[in-house]
Amino acid sequence: MKIKEEQSTLVFRYVAIVILILGSVACLFPFLLILSASLTNNDSIIRDGYHLIPKEFSWAGYRTVFRFPEQVMRAYGITVFSTVVGTLLGLFLMTMAGYVLQCKDFKYRNFFSFVIYFTTLFGGGLVPWYILMTKYLGLMDTYTVLIYPGLMTPFLIILMKNFIRSAVPDEMIESAKIDGANDFLIYYRIVLQLSMPGIATVGLFLALQYWNDWFTTSLFINDTKLFQLQFYLYNMINAADSISKLGAGSGVNVAGDIPTESTKMAMAIIVTGPILFLYPFVQRYFVKGLTIGAVKG
Repeated sequence: MKIKEEQSTLVFRYVAIVILILGSVACLFPFLLILSASLTNNDSIIRDGYHLIPKEFSWAGYRTVFRFPEQVMRAYGITVFSTVVGTLLGLFLMTMAGYVLQCKDFKYRNFFSFVIYFTTLFGGGLVPWYILMTKYLGLMDTYTVLIYPGLMTPFLIILMKNFIRSAVPDEMIESAKIDGANDFLIYYRIVLQLSMPGIATVGLFLALQYWNDWFTTSLFINDTKLFQLQFYLYNMINAADSISKLGAGSGVNVAGDIPTESTKMAMAIIVTGPILFLYPFVQRYFVKGLTIGAVKG
């Protein structure tokens, strides 16, 4: 009986490994296809389609993106700045909010939890938000507007609250209070130390949110020197497409030799590169933080 159980376990393990390998290949394949297309001659893409191995190798897509290197690097710097500062400030505020909302001796914790949850279902609308940010807060064309909107994300606050409730025993907090520790000391010395998986998970979500954000720039930024990378590249490819359509409509080759397809793929690689570099450092915390933090309490 024991031998049969070991054999069935072994078979299940091999099947799971095969499925995992196939799933990994399926996830990796689109990225490799995009990488290959970014290194392929634009005419080859239009003529032959996308291939895993470039038929006609070319750096034209990357040369087009970096045709104005100062503007690209400025947009890159602004995106990195808003992502780093926004993630650090957001983690500080949301971990504090999560700790306070899970404290059983906080009288209004249920009320504030309901208000936060309510905002995930119903929003105030785009127009009131725009008026608030521009007319009342005066954040138009400022660095602050790129950071401020994402500092308190309701879903991440709820995730952080549930993780702290699962990871930090009430007895430990009570013991610390008996020893004379105040709430901030408990938060700094105990809660943060035991909540690293949850913090890494929330931090990754928040960093992705800031890094991929182009909508905020499109609403509140008119100064081209403050454009984030995604919005800068978005404008670049829109301009190239418009020129190509104008040329097609007039019968004149207005676009010249702008490699629109390979440029799009090169942009995708440039934008996803830093996130791919960051993920391996936090992935060991990611699954644990997401699963434990998702438990309702």
